[in-house]
Amino acid sequence: MSNRRTFLKNSFLLAALGAVGIPFSSKGEIFPVNLSTLKKGKNKKNMFPLVISTWKHGLAANEEAWKVLINKGSALDAVEMGVRVSEADPEVTSVGYGGLPDRDGHVTLDACIMDHLGNCGSVAFLEHIMHPVSVARAVMEKTNHIMLVGKGALDFALSQGFKKENLLTPEAKLRWEEWLKSENYHPEPVPSEKNHDTIGMLAIDLDGNICGACTTSGLAWKYHGRVGDSPIIGAGLYVDNEVGGACATGRGEAVIKMAGSHLIVELMRQGKSPQEACREAIERIVRKQKDFESFQVGFLAVNKHGETGAFSISEGFEFALYHDNQNKLYPSDYYLKNK
Repeated sequence: MSNRRTFLKNSFLLAALGAVGIPFSSKGEIFPVNLSTLKKGKNKKNMFPLVISTWKHGLAANEEAWKVLINKGSALDAVEMGVRVSEADPEVTSVGYGGLPDRDGHVTLDACIMDHLGNCGSVAFLEHIMHPVSVARAVMEKTNHIMLVGKGALDFALSQGFKKENLLTPEAKLRWEEWLKSENYHPEPVPSEKNHDTIGMLAIDLDGNICGACTTSGLAWKYHGRVGDSPIIGAGLYVDNEVGGACATGRGEAVIKMAGSHLIVELMRQGKSPQEACREAIERIVRKQKDFESFQVGFLAVNKHGETGAFSISEGFEFALYHDNQNKLYPSDYYLKNK
């Protein structure tokens, strides 16, 4: 009888997890972590803080963000300090210093940041500044604007004391020169997860406030002047402290077309779990953009309860989750798995 009760109990648990859109392996291992399930009955202090970010380089970014959070810092400070790690890392060739240039050899950067009150700041097509996310925060806090671009963004950054630097590393320059020879400048760049893996980050602090940031050097070999989804509030990033937050990575044009991050937050407002909301956003891209198999898009989401979600078009998207003093990398579920 006890074995039957155990079987029924476990069956009920797996069914319940599946109902809220949380993937689990045949061994019963659950990912991404559903914190409201694991922490049911515990207070907010036990559930938070939490930080989640895109891609493997999110692990190092999470470490810096976590230092802020466990010292009772704000989620806003955490996401800024976290993504700055990727911006300064020359090994991350899709963000900040060391980012691959456009087809004219210019490293141009996009970034945005959003706090729990709905305040936001953004920069796009910014050159020569290693930490565009911090410039975006300055736009948010020191101007009446939301977005500054190009030379105007650079002039503003310099007026705020940011240092003008050469962001094109020798390695990135060499890769650009090789691309010029092989591509003869003319073909359209073919997006892949290897040349546009933005870092997006969402954090919840000890007060339960949600903030987010997103920063990138954009698609490698893009046309000079191209701006993707990363600095667009509602596309690359969106936060509503009453509901949750979401961020995107991948082909920015595909995300902009359907205001991806805003869509996910609104789906969560309607009652969907973060996992369900991310999946529905990807399915909408698939339905409406017939060339979806030629590019990658991935979404991350977290709701007010600390539940997380991740979903992408194709295999390969990973995300880093730091919670309960554990910083781990997880594979995202994806649309083409069973296609």
